[in-house]
Amino acid sequence: MCGIAGYVSNTKPTKKVLKAMTDRIEHRGPDGEGFYLDDKVALGHRRLAILDLTTGDQPIYNENKDIVIIYNGEVYNFLELKEELKDKYKFYTKTDTEVILHAYEEWGHDAVKKLRGMFAFAIWNKKEEELFCAVDGWGIKPFYYCKNDKTFMFASEIKAFLDHPDFKKEFNEEILSAYLCFNSVPTEETFFKGVKRLRPGYSLTYKDGKIKTEKFFELKFEEKDRKIEDIAEDIDKAMQDSVKHHGIADVEVGSFLSSGIDSSYIVSTFKPNKTFTVGYENPKYDEISYAKDLSEKLGIKNISRKIDKNEYLKAFPKIMYHMDEPLADPSIGALYFVAEIASKEVKVVMSGEGADELFGGYNTYQEDLTQQWYMKIPYPIRHLGYWIASIVPDVRGFNFVWRRGQKLEDYNIGLGRVMRDSEAQKLIKCKNQIHTKDIVAPYYKTYKNNSDTVKRQAIDYYFWLVRDFLHSVDRLCMMFGLEGRTPFLDENVYEVARKMPTYAKINKETTKPALRLAAKKVIPNEAYKKKKLGFPVPLREWVREDDLYYDIKDKFNSKTAEKFFDVKKINKLLEQHRNKRKDTYKKVWTIYTFIVWYNQFFEA
Repeated sequence: MCGIAGYVSNTKPTKKVLKAMTDRIEHRGPDGEGFYLDDKVALGHRRLAILDLTTGDQPIYNENKDIVIIYNGEVYNFLELKEELKDKYKFYTKTDTEVILHAYEEWGHDAVKKLRGMFAFAIWNKKEEELFCAVDGWGIKPFYYCKNDKTFMFASEIKAFLDHPDFKKEFNEEILSAYLCFNSVPTEETFFKGVKRLRPGYSLTYKDGKIKTEKFFELKFEEKDRKIEDIAEDIDKAMQDSVKHHGIADVEVGSFLSSGIDSSYIVSTFKPNKTFTVGYENPKYDEISYAKDLSEKLGIKNISRKIDKNEYLKAFPKIMYHMDEPLADPSIGALYFVAEIASKEVKVVMSGEGADELFGGYNTYQEDLTQQWYMKIPYPIRHLGYWIASIVPDVRGFNFVWRRGQKLEDYNIGLGRVMRDSEAQKLIKCKNQIHTKDIVAPYYKTYKNNSDTVKRQAIDYYFWLVRDFLHSVDRLCMMFGLEGRTPFLDENVYEVARKMPTYAKINKETTKPALRLAAKKVIPNEAYKKKKLGFPVPLREWVREDDLYYDIKDKFNSKTAEKFFDVKKINKLLEQHRNKRKDTYKKVWTIYTFIVWYNQFFEA
């Protein structure tokens, strides 16, 4: 896992500019740097040494020195691919990087279809004058790009562009209301005008001044009836194999550990020497005791830390800088601290992201079963209820009527909508906002012939897993020079999950029944039964306490707030929560997060 940056220009690139770009993301690769420059292209690399610690420096070249690669990630089937390629190509290193390079020589753009793992890379083909880039199908590794009249540039993080003289930093206000609804940036476009993020499962080719993107992978579900016991057996076989491959490294591999089934399953399967957990003084939000119990039963070490409010809030501006894009998920603060303690002990950690989206882990997936009584009401009557709920305040009971009075594709944007579009657009001063329904519409079209459960899974995958959870794992691990690996996001695990029938994903009693049955075989305590908490944060209570309340109030009445928001309305949200008239802390925190982020990049 590393950091990459580079550019193609119609003027000769310079090492000074390239080095400034890679220095900006030095945290992603504190173990070394490498550069390639010619008359057209500059490629820079920051290395976090995980495999082949002695000869694995990048860039890496083919034998003729006319093809060069920089790469961020881990390809877990590289030994199998190397065996397939070794009779035709000479290998000078023991890295997966060189395998990707020769795979490109052998199969061209189709090489990406053969890679099992997480990756973002750029390959410069000097003879063809072609830059070929790609991101793994899961969207684990980031790749940003932008183009102007003079230059095409790319990097693992947007902040690398700030050091390029051809980059013009401008704020993109057209996605602000969408951000307030999702709590993250849900579009290919970012808040930096002209900067895009390459989507999961896409390659990008830059040649003759033109950008071409092409999809090579997308989630496909084919639900098939099978005995749940047989499905559980297949899950466990796939997970055993995935964890084994994700454990490949020339350095020690540890694991994050919460109290829930996902990380507990990984830890019980892999049995690392060390696990890492964070918690809080409030027992409602503390998972340390659960993690220590499991670790003790497995005979492994658990390293934990309790976080207090002051250190959480002190770290928050730094977190926003490293995130590149505003992300209002409160759990990112806990992830920051667990990554920090892990980085002092190991260079690689496993984490449980992806299990809920693939195996049906969210309570919202149960709605079609638990709310059947309401869905029996004729749609015209339910839709009338929706219209009534649309004009009344956003409260729990009316939210239910508002949701269930519409078709799934008309309201569902995934795991945790923060605001309705109408409310978000009333809070901001910016015009020409993108509607959330239009953002998710192409995905509903893709999965139109699937069940509602699958539609929910797909939306949660692309808009919450990729934009929130994977984004934060990458940024908050890499800011400490720590590699995060996600064994649930593996092609063999996916092949089992995508064929599961609905009853293996949810029932009226629980979520993820098939996964729980598989995990029960290896987890030595009751974690396989437990609902996911995922490093929760007592933010609801903190927002009402004087220090955070007055800090938010100050931000809500700042010049930045006045520029983008109706100050009176956002202050009303804050007061409603402070006085316990409404539970509005998620809305308040989403606005506060944006202001803190904006100040890091546009007011600093």
